[in-house]
Amino acid sequence: MMTATTMDTTRDWELLSEHRSFGGVQRFHRHESTEIGLPMRFALFVPPSGAKGLLVFLAGLTCTEETFTMKAGAQRRAAELGLALLMPDTSPRGEAVTAIPGASDAWDFGLGAGFYLDATQAPWARHWRMESYLMKELIPQVQRALGLDRARTGVFGHSMGGHGALTLALRHPGAFASLSAIAPIAAPSRCPWGEKAFTGYLGADREAWPAHDACALLERQTSVPCPAGVLVDQGLSDKFLAEQLYPEALESACALIGQPLTLRRHEGYDHGYYFIASVVDDHLTHHAQRLGL
Repeated sequence: MMTATTMDTTRDWELLSEHRSFGGVQRFHRHESTEIGLPMRFALFVPPSGAKGLLVFLAGLTCTEETFTMKAGAQRRAAELGLALLMPDTSPRGEAVTAIPGASDAWDFGLGAGFYLDATQAPWARHWRMESYLMKELIPQVQRALGLDRARTGVFGHSMGGHGALTLALRHPGAFASLSAIAPIAAPSRCPWGEKAFTGYLGADREAWPAHDACALLERQTSVPCPAGVLVDQGLSDKFLAEQLYPEALESACALIGQPLTLRRHEGYDHGYYFIASVVDDHLTHHAQRLGL
């Protein structure tokens, strides 16, 4: 098992910076992505005793690979549990992206808003391939670098990233051994954020949307997809709760198929990183237990 001090990055990963953190090492990388067709950035924390498991965190709208890494304070508990943390960026970036008309016009679409799917509509289909990038490229590369497999890999995320964690786990059975989310966009087909993203990336034909909607995917399941249970935390002072997030729809969809769900509602908490930092240790513990660490 590789340790934080001896793990070599793969040949194609450019090391941008590294920082000692709780005995482990926090690194920031850039690499050429075949799936995206552009350079992509990601952050990787490796605990001091080596990675016993890998936890992928998917961030929300406007975020980068730095946001959770620097604001959530997850490294302390990850170091204790032996969890490596992988934080990818939320969309393609660079001159080729900003040159696309409309890519930078809104904070909830285009740049910083990849929605963890593969776009089918021009001009987004060329580079907006976040699902394939993660599932076919980045996560397998990191697993190989750490000597881990699917049985020791979990996924969670916040807001748009919570949507990504739920849908990627449901769309790729067996790819992750544990799953959780913080204030996820649970039913994107029903909310303004999701409708905007799906129309732009997938087209106006709503028949294509349920394949990327966590509640719709759950309702289509013929068996319980996550028998070990899913943890979701939601702040009740979240200004996006009523219009964008729909945790009650996720609760109903899970109940319909018997999917174990722990949905914790927190008085006074909003949508931001103070909330994430308040519950992140519980999420890391949830994943560590289900990964057998």
